[in-house]
Amino acid sequence: MSPRQRSTLVLDSASLYYRSFFALPEKMTAPDGRPHNAVRGFLSTVTRLVDMHDPTALVACWDADWRPAWRVELVPTYKAHRVADEGAPDGSGGEAEPESLGPQAVAIAELLDAMGLSRWGVEGYEADDVIGSVVAQSTDPCIVVTGDRDLVQLIDAHTRVLLTVNGGMEKWPLIDQDAARDRFGVPPDRYVDLAVLRGDPSDGLPGVPGIGAKTAAALVLAFGSMDGILAAASAATPVRPMTPRLAGALLDNADAIGRAERVTTVVRDLDLSGPVPSLSGRTGDPAALAGLAARWGVQRQVADLLAALDRQTVDE
Repeated sequence: MSPRQRSTLVLDSASLYYRSFFALPEKMTAPDGRPHNAVRGFLSTVTRLVDMHDPTALVACWDADWRPAWRVELVPTYKAHRVADEGAPDGSGGEAEPESLGPQAVAIAELLDAMGLSRWGVEGYEADDVIGSVVAQSTDPCIVVTGDRDLVQLIDAHTRVLLTVNGGMEKWPLIDQDAARDRFGVPPDRYVDLAVLRGDPSDGLPGVPGIGAKTAAALVLAFGSMDGILAAASAATPVRPMTPRLAGALLDNADAIGRAERVTTVVRDLDLSGPVPSLSGRTGDPAALAGLAARWGVQRQVADLLAALDRQTVDE
């Protein structure tokens, strides 16, 4: 049997554990009575992803800083609505999240580490930037698993995005270059231009007043890039689909457009630990893993994931 093509499964970890938390009821509890719905759901989701996509490597990308200061300096409204009104319990400020989710996120991190799976975060950067750097620096095909549409910008000949939209996993679209253009109206390498022009309320990005998704896509397709769009707006005689109204809105917001473009563009050159290790080379801590699994009441989910990972190493 010839070896299968290498591929790396790149996980937007927070996106997956948030989804699990809200998909499963908090009445699912660990032996000590704490909710473990996010932990159970996350482990089961990763098990299914491994079985469905047969990766030879996997990395769980982590938010070392979910709202980096350098992005907030550029766009002060960036993720501002997600900040808890009174900040984190330690007074440092933090993301408004359900009270029982924080401890579960810590447990997920500890379980991944104990399994010997790669879990990467970089101080001062979001998981998105770690994901962007992993796929940019990988020589193997990558599948990015996320609920964040902004990561569509990473799609190219060797990177696809599995978008965790509504419905079960069987309904999640695996988006390549052609599918991205069909779904969003622009090539994936121009997705940032689309997002900046139309705005993104989920990230606190205002967009250009009067420009929605359809108009934004038309401008991108007509003029090729943000530089091309702004050049067309500056022209003495606007060429359709540019109009005097659109030209005025674009030129009035040119500085804000530039700042939003830098915020929305995923960083791809972070200093990582090296290539993502093969699943066959992972080494974990079985004793720590057994203790964590028992404490959180997820022995079956841990066993299922380990079995799925072992199946991949046998097939290499």
